[in-house]
Parts: sequence; C-alpha cells; structure tokens
Amino acid sequence: MIIGLAQMHIAWENKELNKIYIEKYVEKFSEAVIGIDDTAMLLFPEMSLTGFSMNTEITADENGESVEFVKKIADKYKVYLGVGWVKKQEELCENHYSIVSTDGEMISDYVKIHPFSYSGEDRYFQGGDNLALCTIKDFGIGTAICYDLRFPELFQAMSKKAELIIVPANWPEKRCIHWSVLLAARAIENQCYIAGVNCCGEIGGIIYSGNSVLHAPNGEIVAMHDVLSLDFEDMEKGLNQLFIYIIENDVDKERSSFPVKNDRREELYKKFY
Repeated sequence: MIIGLAQMHIAWENKELNKIYIEKYVEKFSEAVIGIDDTAMLLFPEMSLTGFSMNTEITADENGESVEFVKKIADKYKVYLGVGWVKKQEELCENHYSIVSTDGEMISDYVKIHPFSYSGEDRYFQGGDNLALCTIKDFGIGTAICYDLRFPELFQAMSKKAELIIVPANWPEKRCIHWSVLLAARAIENQCYIAGVNCCGEIGGIIYSGNSVLHAPNGEIVAMHDVLSLDFEDMEKGLNQLFIYIIENDVDKERSSFPVKNDRREELYKKFY
C-alpha cells in the first residue's frame, strides 16, 4: 500500500484556493505512484480547506460541498483521499475528517472527539461520540484528529481493529516536540502504524512546522520512498511537500513477536477512574 502525506501550507480561510492546491497535490501524487501499487492513499491535514479557524461562518459547510469536491477528485485520479472539513450544525459545528474511495464514495467520516479547549475550539465545535474505522486493501484504518493525540485510550480502542491510525493536524511549531514524541508513543503502545500529517508555514498568525511522519508498529520512522515539492506561485518556495511511503501490513507479526497487548487488564483499569 502507498501512503502520501500532503504537508500543506493551507491558505487561511480560503476554500477555493485550497481546492486548487489539493487537486495539484492529488495530480502530483497520482503521477508519482502510478504502476507501483494498485492501492494509494493521500492524506491532508486537519481542516484542509480552511486552516484551523474558529470563524465558522466562513469555514463551515452547509450542504457538504467540500466532501463533494473531494469525491470528484478521488474518482478523477483514482486514489483514496483523506481530507478535513467543517460541518455546520444547528448550534456548534463539527470538525470532520473523511476518507473517500477511488470511486468517490465516503468510506469513513470521523468527528473530532476532543475539541481543543485551550484555543477555544469547544466554544464553536461539539465533540464527536464515535470511532471511525474502515478497511483499505488489508489494512484496518482508524482516524484521530490533532488534539486527540493526547488521549491514549482512544488509540487503544481503535487499534483493536486498526493496523494504521491516521492523525491529521494543525499542530503549532511551539509544541512540535509533543507532536513527535506522542506520535511515536502511540505507535509503540498500540503496535500499529501511525501516520501524522501536519500543515506548515504561517497560517492565521500561527507558525506550523510540519514534521509529518509515518511510524512503524515498533515506533521507528518508516523510510520514505520519495519526497516531492510543490511550488505554488503565491507561496514561499519549499513549504509544500509530499512524502510518499510504501508499507505492508506486518502488524500481526510485530504483535505476535512481542505480545504486549495480551497483558492489558482493561476491566481493572476502569476501577481506577
């Protein structure tokens, strides 16, 4: 399976411009992976079409137009796509991340369970109540979004069925050490692949350092198959990158050779709360 991480400099609160960037990423990815593997998935950061904004009057979709765009692009280029977007609700909005198949069908739709209250996200977004799992090729795939990374119980629940957990984010540079350490920890704890895809550059007055990465089930960083740069005319060169990986589902091998999960005592842990 081929996985692409689109480390994107998101245009602040500009859906139409980000749609152009996203399609350019998808076109570049499709050209790079054709003939290598029949299953390829390209992942974008959290709130891919707007950046991490609380201005929901601008960012929120009323009729799912962002997802419809993603469906068309996935079908056009025949790759799986993961994209973050904002859904309008009656009161608070929802922070979504959807995975769309190569024929333009939504196969996973996750609502961020833990709004980032430190930044006031909880005043504009309601937290989700459900996991989102799907299967692509022989991988069970789960989704968490950004701040969710700080809550390990969520990952333990997902990794019962998932061999790959994706973490799209708008994670700021000033806490980048947390991002790197927690991604590695989640891979080690759950003995599964963890793909962290972050934005980069200055977006909405905040600096994002990227640091997108794919960790193997033993916690090691997976070697990249290729790195591509996308230079857009209205952006600083070198900000937009595309990281490409090729992986096989060897999760069961890792878990059987070092069976940590067999020693978990979940019923006991509940007593401690």
